[in-house]
Amino acid sequence: MSLASPLRRAALILCAACVTSGAWAQGGASSYNVGATATGIPFTFLDVKSNSIQGMMVDTVTAVGKAGGFSVNVQQTVFSALIPSLTSNKIDIISAAMLKTAARQQVVDFSDPVYSYGEGLLVKADDAKPYTSLDELKGEIVGAQVGTVFLDMLNKKGIFKEVRSYDSVADLARDLALGRIKAALADQPIMAYQIRQNTFQGVRLVDSYKPVNVGDVCLVVRKGDTETLARLNKAISAIKADGTLAKIVQKWGI
Repeated sequence: MSLASPLRRAALILCAACVTSGAWAQGGASSYNVGATATGIPFTFLDVKSNSIQGMMVDTVTAVGKAGGFSVNVQQTVFSALIPSLTSNKIDIISAAMLKTAARQQVVDFSDPVYSYGEGLLVKADDAKPYTSLDELKGEIVGAQVGTVFLDMLNKKGIFKEVRSYDSVADLARDLALGRIKAALADQPIMAYQIRQNTFQGVRLVDSYKPVNVGDVCLVVRKGDTETLARLNKAISAIKADGTLAKIVQKWGI
């Protein structure tokens, strides 16, 4: 065997590596691991029938992948572990009901918004008053879920007889239906979905109330991952332009 043969094979391998590397640089990864929570319906939730994570943000990241030319592998991750899983490279993208905040922006990067929402005002189903402001509830007993910005909003207003905190929106809705509190604040799209599904009965969302604390739901990537971020933003723009995103939002009724 001549010396030229091994050298030629080495050269071919090197060329192939260069071509592969070039394709990777131009197109990026062909698949991404995506973290989503099993709670947070209708954004993300565990569908017990299929034993898979479903929801608006799952449909959204899947559509983004299709538009961007890559596949997604959605993995169940608890909310508190989403960012740590991302920064430790266990996942590549977060697709969940995670609002963009200044504090989170110091640790991760957010895509262009895919959905925006704020607080919803809840009252008893038989309370037909068209509330437009929290000021109209001065002196009343109100409530919100622990750990939310909505609870902070109520406390900072300083106009209520009492502000009660709840571990879950289910507990909040129950007390509201029983008349133990006059009104409550919660995630508008989540409550709207639950009410339509008859999960929470005896309460209603006030249509005349306009949220004052609106935030953006985005896809999330590691800090400085400009390549993936650019890919996501391009694909998000595409599914907005062709109406795909609007159909997803309509499908989940949010």
